[in-house]
Amino acid sequence: MYDVVDRFLRYAKVHTTSDESSNTCPSTDCQWDLARMLVKEMEEMGLKDPSVDENSYVTATFPGNSDGPVIGFIAHMDTAPDVSGENVSPRIVEDYDGEDINLDKGGKVILSPSDFPCLKDYVGQNLIVTDGTTLLGADDKAGIAEILSAVAYLKDHPEIPRCTIRIGFTPDEEIGRGADRFDVKAFDADWAYTVDGGVLGQMEFENFNAASATVNIQGRSVHPGTAKDQMINSIQIGMRLAELMPSTEVPEKTEGCQGFIHLHTFKGLVEESVMKFIIRDHDRKLFEEKKDFVRKAVAQINREFGNRATLEIKDQYYNMEEKIRERMDIVDLARRAMEAVDITPSVEPIRGGTDGARLSYMGLPCPNIFTGGHNFHGKYEFIPIQSMEKATETIISIAKLAAKP
Repeated sequence: MYDVVDRFLRYAKVHTTSDESSNTCPSTDCQWDLARMLVKEMEEMGLKDPSVDENSYVTATFPGNSDGPVIGFIAHMDTAPDVSGENVSPRIVEDYDGEDINLDKGGKVILSPSDFPCLKDYVGQNLIVTDGTTLLGADDKAGIAEILSAVAYLKDHPEIPRCTIRIGFTPDEEIGRGADRFDVKAFDADWAYTVDGGVLGQMEFENFNAASATVNIQGRSVHPGTAKDQMINSIQIGMRLAELMPSTEVPEKTEGCQGFIHLHTFKGLVEESVMKFIIRDHDRKLFEEKKDFVRKAVAQINREFGNRATLEIKDQYYNMEEKIRERMDIVDLARRAMEAVDITPSVEPIRGGTDGARLSYMGLPCPNIFTGGHNFHGKYEFIPIQSMEKATETIISIAKLAAKP
């Protein structure tokens, strides 16, 4: 619908990986390339006041033709640093037959229903997949494509009543900074939706409380031949810290609303090691307990090894449910909009977070709706074209239902 596939393929090829180690905004210069591309496209579409600010936040307005609220639709431009997002070369698998898909030329990276049973749900549909060397970037360039395709459709069909739409594209969501410099007052929307979710029909207004924890461990490097009672191996200390973490409260052993403490980076030499954790829980009390567990584990390490470890914990975002419960009417609107285009809504907590979580606490209630993608942040990422089209229809439906005669 309205070139949603062409838009996505074009955006996916633009390198926009964010970088947690950078202190700039955006964290990587490459994000400017997509920001400027989007501003130019929105100018060509004839939208009102498309612009990118000094921090690479992109905004524009599509005026309504009826009374009603001003609704924002928000997506993020960056891709996750987990797997390369450079030189993305997506391809389309037409009329998927339910069998294995060889992603790379050598046949070593295989998207298989034996590993990902959800593939069987898309037999006969058209899938956009990776070439086995990078992620795809449907998180969240699919959301950008769906928002702009919906606006393009509404613009070419002025007979359809619609509310005013505010568009926002953010940098650095994948490293937890997407809302840091978002100007909620200037955005001037009554509420918004992030288009940053997963499978067809998903909608979320509950998410993890989230924090990052960085542990720096100082060792002492000495030639191993003369190291007795002198060497202090920071890697060994880090391994001991990892042992202290709860073995069952990790991503690979939890689901639903269960939280976890996830060691996602361990860079070490004898002299120094850095360990990075993410701490997640839907329940605020359990979230605080997990942070305290990490503090106590580091304190234990320091007792055992002589004050070799330092810890920094930073809260990233909180469960938006605390704010959205006050505005369940906007959840109900999205639910009705999906039903109007023959989608069965699936409202469930998200095991992650979006810009919407932060924005909800900044005064802009912002549930999350689906893009249609699967297996985000990796080489096995894919998105059904039919789901992208339904996401586009959902945005159109929300704008229509919100309009007042």
